[in-house]
Amino acid sequence: MRIRLPFAGAFLFLIATAAYAGLTSLNFETFPINDKVLHLLTFFVLTTCFYWILDTSRRRSLNLTLLVCTGVLGIGSEFLQGFLPNERTFDFYDIVANIAGSLAAIALSIPGDEEHDVELGEGLGAQESGTISTAPRTLDDEVDNWDENMEDNWDEDEHGTSDDGPKTPSASSAGDAEGDPKK
Repeated sequence: MRIRLPFAGAFLFLIATAAYAGLTSLNFETFPINDKVLHLLTFFVLTTCFYWILDTSRRRSLNLTLLVCTGVLGIGSEFLQGFLPNERTFDFYDIVANIAGSLAAIALSIPGDEEHDVELGEGLGAQESGTISTAPRTLDDEVDNWDENMEDNWDEDEHGTSDDGPKTPSASSAGDAEGDPKK
């Protein structure tokens, strides 16, 4: 699991800005924007950034984003805001706006690649049903799937058991032929 640093940096900056704006005694009543729209947009951007931080499977990113952004940040920040002495009060509709923004970001982040999702078992071909393909493998396939611990079966490949015609005798039986002038 790799961390994408640009998204992590953007998320940390945005979460620090949102925490400062939401948990201090700043007053935003002079702005002409609705408080609920501000909550929705803030959590939309936060969730979008957080979803793309980890380079892992979509299912893991989705579950972690739902837990952190929607659960802990979306709901927990509003409860924390109600407990702090910052002249702000708990508002259930702020939680609804936070969750709506977070879920909208998740909904826009995940669709579109279902046909390429190996996690769902699509695109695996014969491996999915447990059968082995009988098609000849290319050199690239052989090199990519090479296992140094697997037993080599070179003898089976070189020496066939079928009678394909006369074979050259081995060196030990070369002098045993009838009518050999050396005897």
